[in-house]
Amino acid sequence: MRWDTVLFDMDGTLTDSQEGIVKSVSYALERLGRELPPRDTLTAFIGPPLHESFSAICGMDEAETERAVCEFRDYFARCGWAENAPYEGMAEFLAALHAAGLRLIVATSKPESFARKILEHFALERYFDLICGSHPEDRASADKASVVRTALTGAGVTGRAVMVGDREHDVLGAKKNGLPCIGAVYGYGTAEELTAAGAAALADTVDELHKLLLG
Repeated sequence: MRWDTVLFDMDGTLTDSQEGIVKSVSYALERLGRELPPRDTLTAFIGPPLHESFSAICGMDEAETERAVCEFRDYFARCGWAENAPYEGMAEFLAALHAAGLRLIVATSKPESFARKILEHFALERYFDLICGSHPEDRASADKASVVRTALTGAGVTGRAVMVGDREHDVLGAKKNGLPCIGAVYGYGTAEELTAAGAAALADTVDELHKLLLG
């Protein structure tokens, strides 16, 4: 096989998290008295770190961004985490990779506690050697390059590794750690976004990703 370790982004790669994230963002904006932008704008929150998104997309200053993130996490902790579902065929796909002897790791900007809770809820945690996410008390830990670096170190990865993710942040974070990245076009990034960021290959479906990783 070409690789022996696969790092996975979570939102838009392992699970379709649109409903929970969009509702969490909407809740935060309503709590702050902000007008809701179009749904296409709200889906842009899927993937990047929240502080970055509230600032860049909504033009919030530091204090307002911090409030928005707290409100987002309040809704997400109560409801949003469960408004989520694995992509069709994901459990079978992960089982096949695991059976083939690949080491599987989650590397997500989502808080690690939420990532673990969601994967356990859908009985997917069994396939992963490590679940690595951010820590709310340390904003820098949500940077994708930092998450990938922490995951590689925590799992003691020394062999051939590849990242799989659906946004440019995944591609760029992998690249900063010397890893190629396969773009999951079935998620929330476009083929153009992923290609421009330098994705090594693109997968339009979970089946295509299966073929790229296992042949």
